[in-house]
Amino acid sequence: MRIVSGIQPTGNLHLGNYLGAIKRWVAMQDEGECLFFLADLHAITVYNDPAELRANVRAMAAALIACGIDPQRSILFNQARVPAHAELAWLLNGTARMGWLNRMTQFKEKSGKNREAVSVGLFAYPVLMAADVLLYQATHVPVGEDQKQHLELARDIATKFNTDFAVDLFTLPEPLIGKAGARVMSLRDGTAKMSKSDPSDMSRVNLTDDSDLIAQKIRKAKTDADPLPDGVDGLEGRPEARNLVAIYAALTGQEAQGVLDQHGGQGFGAFKPALAELLVETMRPIKQRLDELNANPGELDAILERGSARAAELGRPTLLNAYEALGLQR
Repeated sequence: MRIVSGIQPTGNLHLGNYLGAIKRWVAMQDEGECLFFLADLHAITVYNDPAELRANVRAMAAALIACGIDPQRSILFNQARVPAHAELAWLLNGTARMGWLNRMTQFKEKSGKNREAVSVGLFAYPVLMAADVLLYQATHVPVGEDQKQHLELARDIATKFNTDFAVDLFTLPEPLIGKAGARVMSLRDGTAKMSKSDPSDMSRVNLTDDSDLIAQKIRKAKTDADPLPDGVDGLEGRPEARNLVAIYAALTGQEAQGVLDQHGGQGFGAFKPALAELLVETMRPIKQRLDELNANPGELDAILERGSARAAELGRPTLLNAYEALGLQR
């Protein structure tokens, strides 16, 4: 079982990123051989300040390692250090079809009304996503609802390439649909996702927050006047209460009902301190390791270089065979 997944390097990661995706990645290391990459080639489909992008790659690598991604057990790298991603994407552009890409719903959402003004990369990036997983003969790719269509495209491209050139080159990756990560909402508005773009820093718990600030944010999180109910049905119409219960459940590996079995009937004056203590204890070692890594960018670069070398070696046979299948000399 070979698992491949990528994440765009954005700055200022928060609790929603950790509970929603990164925690699941950490668990995957026990399920199979894992390759995790920082999708910096995907990032440039829209404008990024070069210095900021470079810093974000390091920051994301530090965050993943601090949260539990082990570079000794998994291959951690950034795309730009493995040119085979871009090479294979170009080769696959000859197989992918405009009609397939036109049906990609994410492009329609991201391009908005002015499709003529967006980059070619934004239109074609699903082909790069296909290359990302086909290069390594991935057997499984973790996907959420918004990425299922892209994995189906990767399978279509692989099937057509294998058929057109009479080869058995590309493995058809299967979706890895485990338990979905927690959907963490804003601490100021339980109907909006926790986001780094929210102007209020009090709306989120950042991975860089210290213990006192985390406790303060939970203490000041928006709630209502009623106590916690005994059952999940009692959370209906109470988005802030539901959010805090969901955070507690995700941190402890419980279902929401399990949290209510323990804390039902309590007011937030009792529940918030319990949540704050749990969150502080969870985040403290992450922040400590994050601080260590951010203080030593050379260590991060060395980790990414080693990971990229391992990834390049792993993907090399597939790339060479793709050139061969197309009748190209390299």
